[in-house]
Amino acid sequence: QVQLIESGGGLVQAGGSLRLSCAASERAFSNYNLAWFRQAPGKEREFVAAVRWGGNSTLHADSVKGRFTISRGNAENTVFLQMNSLKPEDTAVYHCALSRYFRGTILLAAGEYAHWGQGTQVTVSS
Repeated sequence: QVQLIESGGGLVQAGGSLRLSCAASERAFSNYNLAWFRQAPGKEREFVAAVRWGGNSTLHADSVKGRFTISRGNAENTVFLQMNSLKPEDTAVYHCALSRYFRGTILLAAGEYAHWGQGTQVTVSS
């Protein structure tokens, strides 16, 4: 059973920072892309950022570009999301996701990801 475990969420004031972490249960997942999505109440799940399996390519949504940075850890089954200059509209549950495809390209659609973590709540107060 694949497991993705997120941590690092919390309550922060606007302009603050948080760092989210996600660990996959198997090292073999170093050959798969990892991504972060978020879902706010009443809204659809939204792509935030993704990192390619080798860690040498990333993609960030326009809404977070320049503020958020995704990276893979030295243990390549881990991924981080550094979130700076947080805004109230960043409030959501953030989910880590593992791609369906072995050594594939970065994809934005949630349906391209086979495994999901339960999520960690990020709340940004104004």
